[in-house]
Amino acid sequence: MELEAYRRSAEMFLAALEREYYRHYAGLQVSLEIEPIYSRHRELFGAAAVQSLRELRDAAPVGGEEHRRLGMLLDFAASGHLGDRTKTLEAELARREAGLSFAFDGERVGFRESAVLQANEPDPRRRALIERSRLDLIDAELRPLLEELTESRHARAEELGWGSYRELCGDCKSIDLDELHRQTEAFRVSTDVSYPEVLEPELRRTLGIGLRELQSADLPSFFRAPRHDRSFPTERLLASFAQTLRDLGIDIESQPGLILDIEPRPKKSPRAFCAPVRTPGEVYLVISPFGGRDDFEALFHEGGHAQHAAHVDPGLPFEFRYLGDNAIGETYAFLLQHLIEDPHWLELHLGVRDAAELSGFARAKRLLYIRRYAAKLAYELELHAPANGVSFDSLSHRYAELLSAALGVKWPSETFLIDVDPGFYCTAYLRAWTLETRLRAHLRERFGTSWFLVREAGEELRELWRQGQRLTPEELLDQLTGERFEFAMLADDLGV
Repeated sequence: MELEAYRRSAEMFLAALEREYYRHYAGLQVSLEIEPIYSRHRELFGAAAVQSLRELRDAAPVGGEEHRRLGMLLDFAASGHLGDRTKTLEAELARREAGLSFAFDGERVGFRESAVLQANEPDPRRRALIERSRLDLIDAELRPLLEELTESRHARAEELGWGSYRELCGDCKSIDLDELHRQTEAFRVSTDVSYPEVLEPELRRTLGIGLRELQSADLPSFFRAPRHDRSFPTERLLASFAQTLRDLGIDIESQPGLILDIEPRPKKSPRAFCAPVRTPGEVYLVISPFGGRDDFEALFHEGGHAQHAAHVDPGLPFEFRYLGDNAIGETYAFLLQHLIEDPHWLELHLGVRDAAELSGFARAKRLLYIRRYAAKLAYELELHAPANGVSFDSLSHRYAELLSAALGVKWPSETFLIDVDPGFYCTAYLRAWTLETRLRAHLRERFGTSWFLVREAGEELRELWRQGQRLTPEELLDQLTGERFEFAMLADDLGV
């Protein structure tokens, strides 16, 4: 294998793919034309290429840079092989999802738009009707495709020589999935008592109900938290983001290659995202504003991704600019996102003098999310385990059981496949939440509690961002503080 030619082709492929995803999910085009892109770069993802990279990685000295880069290329090739074999299904799934709608109040509501409608609906009965309509569409229209997609990924992983999709992901991404599950399950068990104590007061303040009355349909409204709208005025959204970056020494108005897309469009995905088409050089930051705290959270999170991508050293090898451990990028995204919970930041940028309520809400929401993702990891380990004859119906019930137990809410089984991101991406969030607590503590120790006002803190962040995703979370934590990576660090940060 000629590795340099492979890398050049891989970079062109990723740029084209990211641009296509951007255009579709930004609502600029209905179709998702990924099949021609895969066809133009078919040599990247053949079984022979995957096998060759696996052999090269296994032969390289462990701990060396060549082993690191080859491991990233293997992960890219194996994931791409599965993506190539499922591209038709994925394109059809995206097309169908974009075109789905249901009747509500005498009007047609788009499937993707309905999440925003539900989050802004004050009546719990109407929220439940919106969710029920969306769940029925998932079950009737999307589930058959999602089942086929999952089966195909599993079969292809075994054809490549791994025992299961779970084994492929653990090996290619160099993640000890069982150890992470052990630590996240220990966290869930240890917070079983404190979880309702933290969540209950915030539910009553936000929704006027307790945990016993809470339904899954109410959670988007809880996360939306309209009672906090007055603290997060829309007119301060972009200004506060831009000023925060200016304080760190970054002027987004003159930042080359950064494109901010906040225009509302009928078929635009409600899920904010960053599309790094060229890293650095062409980075899209996409959000769908619908008011309040959520907009600030989405902009600052995806803004963290965008700044990371925009600051990557262009001289780095391809693997470190485009590939690597996504927990690193998520760490920087959560670092900026959590600024909107900081009392001094809130007072300085939004004029909030008493942030106690906002901080209590943020703490409850974060604990809920962490427990949810711990349950998702437990479920995905079963979903992607070696074939054992378990039916999709059984898995849907198991999914609902695990999520319901973690959240204290009866969780709908219909989302058991649409709630799963490829490649165990849930592990990126879980590990990033942990690493971010230590990075934030490190910045506070070096530059003070208001580190976000210190240009030298911005310089340190830019130096970290320049490394791309070369390091693992464990290596970055060791570099920053010398600590050992432990999920239990989150408990201290949350005070539970």
